[in-house]
Amino acid sequence: MQNTPLDILKEIYGYDSFRGHQADIIDAVVAGSDALVLMPTGGGKSLCYQIPSLLRNGVGIIISPLIALMQDQVDAMQQVGVHAAFLNSTLSFSEQQLIEQQLRDGQLDLLYLAPERLIQQSTLQLLHQCELALFAIDEAHCVSQWGHDFRSDYLSLNILNDQFPSVPRVALTATADQRTREEIIQRLQLVGAQSFVSGFDRSNIRYAIANKTSAKKQLLAFLQGRKEQAGIVYCLSRKKVEGTAAWLSGQGFTALPYHAGLSAEMRAYHQSRFLREDGVIIVATIAFGMGIDKPDVRFVAHLDLPKSIEAYYQETGRAGRDGQSAEAWMVYGLQDVVRLQQMQAGSNASEQFKRSERHKLDAMLGLCEVTGCRRQVLLNYFDDEAPDHCGNCDNCQIPPETWDATEAAQKVLSCIYRTGQRFGVVHVLDVLLGKDNEKIRQFGHQQLSTYGIGKTISEAQWRSVIRQLVVRGLLRVDVEGFGALQLTDQCRSILKGEKSLSLRKDIVDAPNKLTKKSTRKTAVMPEDQTLWDELRACRKQLADEFNVPPYVIFHDATLKEMLEHRPMSRMDMLTITGVGQSKLDKYGNEFIDVICSHAEANV
Repeated sequence: MQNTPLDILKEIYGYDSFRGHQADIIDAVVAGSDALVLMPTGGGKSLCYQIPSLLRNGVGIIISPLIALMQDQVDAMQQVGVHAAFLNSTLSFSEQQLIEQQLRDGQLDLLYLAPERLIQQSTLQLLHQCELALFAIDEAHCVSQWGHDFRSDYLSLNILNDQFPSVPRVALTATADQRTREEIIQRLQLVGAQSFVSGFDRSNIRYAIANKTSAKKQLLAFLQGRKEQAGIVYCLSRKKVEGTAAWLSGQGFTALPYHAGLSAEMRAYHQSRFLREDGVIIVATIAFGMGIDKPDVRFVAHLDLPKSIEAYYQETGRAGRDGQSAEAWMVYGLQDVVRLQQMQAGSNASEQFKRSERHKLDAMLGLCEVTGCRRQVLLNYFDDEAPDHCGNCDNCQIPPETWDATEAAQKVLSCIYRTGQRFGVVHVLDVLLGKDNEKIRQFGHQQLSTYGIGKTISEAQWRSVIRQLVVRGLLRVDVEGFGALQLTDQCRSILKGEKSLSLRKDIVDAPNKLTKKSTRKTAVMPEDQTLWDELRACRKQLADEFNVPPYVIFHDATLKEMLEHRPMSRMDMLTITGVGQSKLDKYGNEFIDVICSHAEANV
């Protein structure tokens, strides 16, 4: 019988110590206190409600926004001997009845519910018949209408405080700025809750952002040498998701599309393959990813600009949950900015909300264009402490060059002014570069003093200049019209020569040069490759036998530790991180046999 949180951690989960605020959070919830937990993805949030559920009398009710993920979360708990179940629409009527009876009889440790299921009157009546250990509200940022992933069903969760005032509630999220935190507390009635805010830094993730020139070619260069790795590629539209997945498949990758336009069955099938197979790339809209527990996602790539730093942080945080090196790679261009601005302008939201969205996009653009450490900008956004130089982002590893762009800016600003601030990027560039076409002749723009004054700079460089002028607020794009470039008041000092302007030089670099450092931590030495393959094969066989993803058996980090220490007895195996008593009993002998057989074959 486990009597303390540490006992449970060691025996069930196979870990010797807690990380960060985990122990304090668990103690607070076990004592009956409410809690708000802000912890980065991969930081171990789930332990903060699973262990208190096992220590307190009754069942822990876990509120999760995505039905598709409940199965894997329940599978993982059952593999370590915890009695867990879910109630959702994927179950038959008889299966639901069985779980409801188990709940009434006190046979469950954890029950997973979607918020829309929880607030049904029949579910509330069922819960009133049971002894409840706690309520855990996962992905709690979904309650915030100012956040990046609002879900209306979360607004009804204040009912928990009204109907179950004596049951402790813990709200958990990986992504929330100060305003979102305050809204979580207010909407979920957590005014007296203890707040536990862990650092936002995911030091194992390398951040790299580049100017978009030829997105597919840039992605292919980034993916060289990564065919065996699991990853996520995010695109803004369904059409682009489908096209990119098909193109990657043609390049020899296992790439599957995921977006809201696919049937529920197809989405579930693609997600299952991603979770259970090695080397699968999911190409997705933001419809994919929340709550994904796959620990060995080695990269997250963005082919389009996210609308906020919160969204970017949430999406990139799906990489490297196992603590091993991972990549967050993105390309973006001016068209991404215009498209997002158009989406904001065309929404039916209030002016206050639109203003908030514009500020978030501005912050995201600032992260893209910064010439210093990207991690510093990212962490400062969340009011977290950050080093001046992280050493694990593209800007720190290869500092970008800057150049005095004052004269170039004056030329393009003058050209936009003299053409009447009525034209988009293409026409302005045609005038600057002195091109001869029908549109220029139609408007007589070959007569302008700015016609042809930009021939010393390439078209790609001019696009970079215009993009950076838009980001810095010296130009605006008329998103409600036809994308015309227009001057802002801020550009006046540049035009008059009262102020100089330094811009970054955009370089189309070979991403492989920039990613060597991040692959070292996960590399297997050549002499260990055979045993590594055998351990992975053993894990895959067991995963197929138990019908769970391989990482539910053991994470890569656990196999790496086996590779290093070569445990040949049950006692030795228990010293490996991630091997608890339940997993040792279930399949420890299989891995011991693999290690012993390998040792005998190499005597």
